[in-house]
Amino acid sequence: MKYFINKKYLIIFFIFSLFLSTASFGKDNIVKYSAHNISNYFLGIVSSSQNYPDKAYKYLEKAKSLKNRHTNFNIQYLQTLILLEKFKEAFAFSKEIWKEEELFFEVDLLLGLESFLDKDYANAKKYFERLNNLNIEPEYNDIFRSFLGNFLIASVKAAENNKEDSLKYFNKIPTRYKNIKKIQNSLLQCYFDTPEVESSFAKLTSDEEYNFSRYNFFLINYLVHKNKKTEAKKIIEKSRKKYDSNLLIKQTEDFFIKGQVNKIKSLFNCQKLEDSIAEIFYILANLYSSDRNYRLSNYYAKISLFLNNKFTPNKALLAENFYYQNKLELSKKTYSSIKSIGPIYSWYASKNISLILSDTVGTKHSISKLKKAFDSLAENNFEHYYELANFYKDHGYYEDSIKYYTKALEKIKKDHNLFHKVLDRRGTSYERIGDWKNAEKDLKESLKMKPDQAHVLNYLAYSWIEKRINIEESLEMLEQAVKLRENDGYIIDSLGWAHYINKNYTDAEKFLQRAVELKPSDPIINDHYGDTLWMVNKNIQARYFWKYALSLDDADEELIKNINKKLIFGINKNL
Repeated sequence: MKYFINKKYLIIFFIFSLFLSTASFGKDNIVKYSAHNISNYFLGIVSSSQNYPDKAYKYLEKAKSLKNRHTNFNIQYLQTLILLEKFKEAFAFSKEIWKEEELFFEVDLLLGLESFLDKDYANAKKYFERLNNLNIEPEYNDIFRSFLGNFLIASVKAAENNKEDSLKYFNKIPTRYKNIKKIQNSLLQCYFDTPEVESSFAKLTSDEEYNFSRYNFFLINYLVHKNKKTEAKKIIEKSRKKYDSNLLIKQTEDFFIKGQVNKIKSLFNCQKLEDSIAEIFYILANLYSSDRNYRLSNYYAKISLFLNNKFTPNKALLAENFYYQNKLELSKKTYSSIKSIGPIYSWYASKNISLILSDTVGTKHSISKLKKAFDSLAENNFEHYYELANFYKDHGYYEDSIKYYTKALEKIKKDHNLFHKVLDRRGTSYERIGDWKNAEKDLKESLKMKPDQAHVLNYLAYSWIEKRINIEESLEMLEQAVKLRENDGYIIDSLGWAHYINKNYTDAEKFLQRAVELKPSDPIINDHYGDTLWMVNKNIQARYFWKYALSLDDADEELIKNINKKLIFGINKNL
């Protein structure tokens, strides 16, 4: 068996080897730079980079004598400890390597947090002030410059009940962090229990530039803590109507309906500053996850959960990160751990566990597992039927999906904002099993309820084109869809193909060329473009695109067969 190591690790190993061979060895150096240490260090950072913190810890622990000479070792070791939730060890190691004359982000951050939790605010402020003087490493994307230090010092001043100084440090945070500042402002208002708390959260959640829907929960949480249940109920109803897919709000509604307001209170308390600090670290974890830096995302998520281990819904981010890191067993285990939060998170976790099972043990078992979870629900609402139907549909079980879409339609109100979507998805399932009569009926009804659905316009119009019916109407619908989605390659392909079927080859070429530019790796679009080029007497170019379509992974057997015929015989232009 051959083993392959990433090129960058070979370079690192070469540098270490060179360093090892040229170092001037005193008695101390012999210990620090032995081949044993270098080997373990190398294996540790490789394991760390490949997102195996348990293995990284095993190797780095054996190379701890490097701690006084290698900053990168200290960073890797500390981050590994946090990823493994070894916070006591991380705090102790930070104290071992801290130096007055040496600024060190991870060390000062962790020691500052430990001091804060111990209510040693003088030392907490000392450590946090050092964060403002750091030369930021590239991996942090400058997100911490003048932000994290000032934010944490503001929290220290708040803990000392010094509102004036707290706001002074808060105002030092640069305006480029305006969205996080808006959140922190609301949390500070909540901590100081000012008259502006409710208006501050209301302004935040109504922001048109950014989705702050999560902070409806924090307003509800504040109102519940204040025993303002009527006001809390109004916020729940308003936010559920606007953000019907927000898990945290859905679960909060479920708690509220069942009279379990203590469960809402238990998740967060703005009077505990560590809870508010935890929320900011959760935001950082989300930012890194969005940037696909899942290791750092997990690092900040673990700090967030350490500061507020009651906010278990935040573990959903870790579960998602583990999935994208291909750590499927750990992802599955983390999803299982959030089932105990409540029925909303339990069902959400079951869906995601079934997705993992479809990747690991096959579709049949994953569907059986989800159906079992569905049957165990205390009560089924239309969303459960809809989401189960979606799972069936996405895995090719179209008849089963139709069954559950139908049940969802029986339970949902016709004026609900998902009604048209259920019709659309049931319609496409009907189309997949060849029941065009019912498919067309559902798709048309969906468009009647909401005419500006670009993908539904495209699906119905393209289906008509393939059946060679309603061509003019299809062209009008596709032109409307393109206006709604100007850069959607699939919709532009449909419009181009409609012109082709209508023998408007000049227009067809124009649109299909654009579609190929947008979706160069789609075999059907390349095939359509090849057909059009043939019809405008560009035969060499047509053959090029047909051959290219054959080389693409998604080309199915029927398409391959048709293209091979065209490569031999071309297209009869008299047809």
